Amino acid sequence: MKFGIFFELSAPRPFSREVEWQVYHNALEQCRLADNLGFDHVWAVEHHFLEEYSHSSAPEVFLAACSQRTKNIRLGHGITLMPPGYNHPARVAERIATLDLISDGRVEFGTGESSAALELGGYGVEVGRKREMWAEATEQCANMMVMDPYPGFEGQFFSMPTRNVVPKPLQTPHPPIWVACSKRETIHMAARAGIGALTFAFIDPSDAVRWVGEYYDIIKSEACVPIGHAVNANIAMVTGFSCHEDEGEAFVRGAEGFQFFGYALGHHYIYGDQKPGRTNIWERFQAAKDSLPPMGPGANGGSGIGTPAQLRENLALFADAGVDQVIFIQQSGRNKHDHICASLELFAKEVMPVFKAGEAEREATKAAELAPYIEAALARKPRLASLSDDDIPTVYALGRQIAETGKDKDPDAPPASLGETVAIGRNSASQVPPTDPAAILGDD
Repeated sequence: MKFGIFFELSAPRPFSREVEWQVYHNALEQCRLADNLGFDHVWAVEHHFLEEYSHSSAPEVFLAACSQRTKNIRLGHGITLMPPGYNHPARVAERIATLDLISDGRVEFGTGESSAALELGGYGVEVGRKREMWAEATEQCANMMVMDPYPGFEGQFFSMPTRNVVPKPLQTPHPPIWVACSKRETIHMAARAGIGALTFAFIDPSDAVRWVGEYYDIIKSEACVPIGHAVNANIAMVTGFSCHEDEGEAFVRGAEGFQFFGYALGHHYIYGDQKPGRTNIWERFQAAKDSLPPMGPGANGGSGIGTPAQLRENLALFADAGVDQVIFIQQSGRNKHDHICASLELFAKEVMPVFKAGEAEREATKAAELAPYIEAALARKPRLASLSDDDIPTVYALGRQIAETGKDKDPDAPPASLGETVAIGRNSASQVPPTDPAAILGDD
């Protein structure tokens, strides 16, 4: 089984620019340490306007900084918001590919849609159609990273003409695709799409056995029709994290932060009310803390909180259930940076080696077992038709369009339509008439 660390980049009130600076720099140091210790993945979310809970609005920048401080750890978008209201699919393809190049091929392309009113409303994403938006944008983003040129697309939620989206990622055909899953039905959807399931649901190992079994049953069935150009058959599960030789101290150091993560998540997604820039979630959490489910020795505090012996026992249940990766939430609330680093070091020394020992053999066995099913799934994938060279349209420079339509002489003349522009280009000399560039382009 593999292990990852997960960042919301939480900053409870009262936060300031200096506090946010410290949160980011502590997180980068934790990534550097995790890489040195042999952790497999770092995951960073994309959230907007979710004060205190997550200040991670530009994960591509954070992960790019991680890429230059680390050598081996995989860099996971956990997740990229895919409805075009948040991000145009071509911009996502460009950012993912660029990060893959500068990290030497270490990107994991996590995707999702969000269920937070602050995000959806802020970007004008229609709640009832966000799943359809995710599917359309994710499929086309994968096409953009693979096709040369991308032939263009007229969709329900975005359209674009033929363009060659560059750069292309280092990994072929593209980085592994994942989707965030908080429900059992979404895990099934991930399997049908042939992508990894990032399960942000805190479940018991007994439930994990059933969820993992259902996921891989679908991967092996005819219901699996890949949304991308490769199948990423993996299931990861998130839990809290705090490791210390003393059980009580492990909970003292990590339980409150994990509680705040759950409380703030509920506030923004389920039951809260938020006045932007004014609501104090940390204050509300403190007032409600005693009424929340208990977290402490003997309580259900998360499979990643406890002593090394307890973590070995808890995590073995997930490994036996077939979970491919456990992802730890260690940076939340007021958890201290030095405590987090100490936990990572102790875990790497006394817990991780037990699970690393047979990982290469497990992966090889799994790959051999799934190979015929993945081949069959990829054969079922409907593919966007490539263009022949003769069918690739020519796009003429704006200066040439303006010069050849005479707009430099008549500023009020309407711009040429695409059809007119193409006709002008085909019927005119290849040399643009000499014109003052400033007159053509203005101040641009």
